[in-house]
Amino acid sequence: MQKIITLNTDRRNGLYDITLKVREIVRESKVRTGIASVYARGSTAAIMIQENWDQSVQNDVISLLNKLIPSGVWEHDHQDNNGDAHLKAGLVGASETIPIVDGIAGLSTWQNIFLCEFDGPRNQREVVVTVISVS
Repeated sequence: MQKIITLNTDRRNGLYDITLKVREIVRESKVRTGIASVYARGSTAAIMIQENWDQSVQNDVISLLNKLIPSGVWEHDHQDNNGDAHLKAGLVGASETIPIVDGIAGLSTWQNIFLCEFDGPRNQREVVVTVISVS
């Protein structure tokens, strides 16, 4: 089974929680044992599994990446001023694989799935969720 999650982003850099949508797709698939691949379309977005207790961890992720990869200093900035976005997305990665255990996404209590936006705001970001049964 494969579905596409579509969302809008409202910041240049931000983490957007898509956990509930991914869980819903896993539930719809009726797969009991398998994997869910969560993939961000676009070279300036990424997928991250991270804590969602409060906004502080998400803010810290963005702060760290901005310190490690500042904007405005990259060769690609001469093209379209988003060299940092490409580097951040490449560092974090385009996808995550989540095990499906007894029909649910096998995340721990504090783990959530985030779309990482590094070149927003965007009217449309797409995340492809592919559910595969292994039983």
